[in-house]
Amino acid sequence: MSELPQEMFIPLDRAEKAGLKTETETIAFWSDVWRRFRRNKAGMAGVIIIILFVLLALIGPSLVPYTFNKIDLHSTYIHPGRAHWFGTDLLGRDIWAQLWIGARVSLLIGVVSALSQMVIGTIVGSISGIYGGKVDMIIMRAVDILIAVPFLIWVSLFMLVLKPGIQSIILAFSITEWKGMARLVRGEVLRLKETEYVLASKGMGASTWRLMTKHFFPNLLPVVTVSMTFQVTSAIFGEAFLSYIGLGIQPPLTSWGVLIAAGINEMRYYTYMLFIPAIFISLTMLSLQLIGDSLRDATDPKLRQ
Repeated sequence: MSELPQEMFIPLDRAEKAGLKTETETIAFWSDVWRRFRRNKAGMAGVIIIILFVLLALIGPSLVPYTFNKIDLHSTYIHPGRAHWFGTDLLGRDIWAQLWIGARVSLLIGVVSALSQMVIGTIVGSISGIYGGKVDMIIMRAVDILIAVPFLIWVSLFMLVLKPGIQSIILAFSITEWKGMARLVRGEVLRLKETEYVLASKGMGASTWRLMTKHFFPNLLPVVTVSMTFQVTSAIFGEAFLSYIGLGIQPPLTSWGVLIAAGINEMRYYTYMLFIPAIFISLTMLSLQLIGDSLRDATDPKLRQ
């Protein structure tokens, strides 16, 4: 056996000085996503705003010497000022305290509803995509029927059967709004089923559970995470709409939707009662949209550099 020429072997120190890579550099997927996400100024601005609002929701009510449901008929309709930063309403309740208590309720409903929709939609969509055939047809036709019925009808039925409140709203959103997630996941699973590594795993006898946990779920996570940010926005807006028509949060508890409904009744003479909660809910929804768009760009393999 002939000896290999010594020129083929480069000492480690010489390789490093020459700028050659001595080992394969691998970057974890989510580390790469975070690196790219940080470069997006709009997405980072959205994250900062959401973090600020969450902190104010936790500590905001304790910054003023008023409780959100304290009635003071001697302090009605006070405009924003030093005594009441955001003014008071028709019952003399401090709007600053109400705003951040309402933020707790609205954000809780948005996040929990989105997580529930993600779980249900991912499970249903995965089953439909993996098994295909009659199972896929039955599930998708059922989804089409559910989509054909307007959202307001489903929620109204739930509110008539259940007592209005946070739990009822979350349950209504979770059970009725997973359909879009399921169709998205099904499409991704159908695409992944045709990839070479999945076909190779099936050829080697991999079970359905292994395919789901090792191949499908890790690849679905970026798509599902991006979609969930938009679901949070949809749930917050849905809660505000339900509270506006009287099917949402009931007094004495408050939410951003309740504050907007009260502000509309007084907007002709006391515009601050409408514009203050409207500005904050708009900023929250805009921030979530920016985060979702930035995550979509960060997880898109076509935009990788």
